[in-house]
Amino acid sequence: MAHRFFRQRSLVEEAAQEVFLKAFTQLGSYEGRGSMEGWLTRIATNTCLNILRAAKRRPELTAADLTEEQNHWLEQELSNAAGALQSAEDKLVAADLADRLLETLSPEDRLALTLIDGEDASVNEVAEMTGWSESKVKVRAFRARKKAREAMERLLGRRVLSRAH
Repeated sequence: MAHRFFRQRSLVEEAAQEVFLKAFTQLGSYEGRGSMEGWLTRIATNTCLNILRAAKRRPELTAADLTEEQNHWLEQELSNAAGALQSAEDKLVAADLADRLLETLSPEDRLALTLIDGEDASVNEVAEMTGWSESKVKVRAFRARKKAREAMERLLGRRVLSRAH
């Protein structure tokens, strides 16, 4: 579960350690309703969300933040919108750019979007994992898609404007 929130191995390990500590200390509160896996998943989800909230990691992605490879890739895509990704390297650069766009979202929005669109989880499954209502999951996913699209449009707009000057 922590891998869904963090890319760095050290952060994943730190989150997992905190999850297991919380699970151990709260084991007495487990009432046996639902599966142990579901209970642990909810603890993991909430712990990771709290870690992200505490870090207040909501940077706005700008063209200046991109690596040279990402800039090169974005230039190619802008000049040839119909072009398909050709190589595994292009796919990795595109995936990294998508990750950077996801980082601009709140932890909750990122989780909803990643689970529903990235891992094909159902709304019901996400609701069970997070403890949210199904309507909250739907709203989060909708808003996350909109915010991600707006972030990409801002990025593309800046790229087009900088090339025009």
